[in-house]
Amino acid sequence: MRGANQSSVSEFLLLGLSRQPQQQQLLFVLFLSMYLATILGNLLILLAISMDSRLHIPMYFFLSNLSFVDICFSSTTVPKMLTNHLLGTQTISFSGCLTQMYFVFMFVDMDNFILAVMAYDRFLAICHPLHYSTKMTHQLCALLVAGSWVIANLNVLLHTLLMAQLSFCGYNAIPHFFCDVTPLLKLSCSDTHLNEVMILTEGSLIMITPFICILASYIHITCAILRVPSTKGRWKAFSTCGSHLAVVSLFYGTIIAVYFNPLSSHSSEKDTTATVMYTVVTPMLNPFIYSLRNRDLKGALQKMMGRKSCS
Repeated sequence: MRGANQSSVSEFLLLGLSRQPQQQQLLFVLFLSMYLATILGNLLILLAISMDSRLHIPMYFFLSNLSFVDICFSSTTVPKMLTNHLLGTQTISFSGCLTQMYFVFMFVDMDNFILAVMAYDRFLAICHPLHYSTKMTHQLCALLVAGSWVIANLNVLLHTLLMAQLSFCGYNAIPHFFCDVTPLLKLSCSDTHLNEVMILTEGSLIMITPFICILASYIHITCAILRVPSTKGRWKAFSTCGSHLAVVSLFYGTIIAVYFNPLSSHSSEKDTTATVMYTVVTPMLNPFIYSLRNRDLKGALQKMMGRKSCS
């Protein structure tokens, strides 16, 4: 059994989403449009939050971090796909494939942690409003984000090193538009049992722990909101959480569908569709979901656009 440094495969072929030329042209335009919308939408949120002093509070600090992560997240997969289409090539080097996989899942973990931190922030704001400013300090905000980066990198480093130990010989075509874990494990001619066990145990722990924190936060938030006597007050409280819940549902639904099932139960078509949802569609939708449902952020965006039109 050969190690990664002795592997006969020096590069992989990314087959993309379709092999039909007409469909490829359509997908190129679609993905380019979604990528530009993702970059523009998230940059607008970053600019609006940085330029409006009223938004310099923990909730928007975490949202700006989420926007930054989403820009990086989309940029790890879509530009490579678009470049391959323009150059008429499908290749990616072995080291490039592992590097892409590393950054994709680091940003997945970061999305995961930041969504949990945002839920905790809403829990403190709604359930403990009198103690919110003393508990959610600038130091704690910075610590939560920095800790998320550290844990995300350590987690992904573990899985990347395990992947680098596998042998890849013979068939090297990945039926995907980026280097995903599941199709890579299927291509390996080594025993992938340890990799699968680590994904289903340690990987599940990294994903499920924040998810449980989100559920616990929203159970407490729901109980607190139901105790609000006025209907208007309840609706206002729910509206501040609605956008976050929408993003959480979309993100976790697709992640669980793709990665936390036995390898034998996966099909490339279903996995590809689900990964498009969380790698491309979710980062694109996040700015629209948060800006359309958030009056303060919408006002900041209108104020910023008004300044630009005046200038």
